[in-house]
Amino acid sequence: MPHCTKCGTAVADNAGFCPRCGAPQAPAGSPAPSGITNATPHATSGMAENVAGLLCYALGWVTGLIFYFIDKRPFVRFHAAQSIVVFGGLTIIRVGLGMVFLTGGVSLGFGLLWLVSILGFVLWILLMIKAYQGERYRLPIAADLADQIFVKS
Repeated sequence: MPHCTKCGTAVADNAGFCPRCGAPQAPAGSPAPSGITNATPHATSGMAENVAGLLCYALGWVTGLIFYFIDKRPFVRFHAAQSIVVFGGLTIIRVGLGMVFLTGGVSLGFGLLWLVSILGFVLWILLMIKAYQGERYRLPIAADLADQIFVKS
């Protein structure tokens, strides 16, 4: 008897989808499905993994936090944790720069705040595109920090 390629549950020979997780099953004799598909709904959040991964970045660390708690799929949790670390860190940096430069060098402060904001915007677009493409794009420092802070499930 064949088993689901995603969760390992036994499935019938001619089953199109896994009865447990809903993952599409390849017909007998064809290769196993790979990658993330846009059309496969999932029970946890009711949307495809790549769409949920994209939405983890939609409103920065806030949507990252929401998806981290409501969606238990590893792909989505990875992007949610990375969103929390990246955009939470950028928010802390912006607030810190604002407080430091509010009392002193205003022009230098606004210049640094502007650069941090541009960096945040570029990362926001890049990470949403990579998540939608089904890629587990790891930012060098942020992804390692997210792995350390948020225990993999």
